[in-house]
Amino acid sequence: MHRFANPARFTRIARPLTVWFGWSGLVLTLIALAGGLFVTPQDYLQGETVRIIYIHVPAAWLGMAGWAGIAMSSFAQLVWRHPLAHVAARAVAVPGATYAAICLITGSIWGRPTWGTWWEWDGRLTSMLVLFFLYLAYIALANAAGREEGGQRIAAIFGIVGAVNLPVIHYSVLWWRTLHQGESIGLRGSSIDNTMLWPIPLAVVGFSLIFLSVVLMRMRTLLADAKAEARMRRMAAA
Repeated sequence: MHRFANPARFTRIARPLTVWFGWSGLVLTLIALAGGLFVTPQDYLQGETVRIIYIHVPAAWLGMAGWAGIAMSSFAQLVWRHPLAHVAARAVAVPGATYAAICLITGSIWGRPTWGTWWEWDGRLTSMLVLFFLYLAYIALANAAGREEGGQRIAAIFGIVGAVNLPVIHYSVLWWRTLHQGESIGLRGSSIDNTMLWPIPLAVVGFSLIFLSVVLMRMRTLLADAKAEARMRRMAAA
């Protein structure tokens, strides 16, 4: 990891990757959504409503993966004092919160015709809502910390502690038998028919590549802002 600790070296690598990830992710996402909306059959029970899974599933995955990225970056910041760790965690927070919000919105849209209500205080829904609020709190903490080392350390601790919510989200459908359906896709296979399943992996990869592209773009922006701020301070001190 320390090979990329130099911001200039990181920027040289991140610039082409941003473009590659972004366009590749967009192409895969469009293929997945086109297949999910126009090629796959409707569900015999849920009808056309089932098609929302091609957005909801990757959004849920990335909402959780985003906070895992914050936790790992925060750990690297506290233990190894990696120069880019705090930058990476800040860069992940906004797109992670966006995907968590998309997950909640699409889940609510799906729940209205399926459950007969826009919202239910289900274990999975409630823990996902908690994750969204954790994102908002982390963004506020990180912005308030600025360049101050003590504030950055507090944000990093919060990022690690907040990861406790991730297993709660994952296992909520097993711990509490509420409205949300159980695990449809797992290591042992899937309960979704293959004719409906195939766009989901494409959507997950596509959304993930777009996520990575946005994170790299935000990291480059944060580094450029820090560089400009340091230059202004030197000019003011001269």
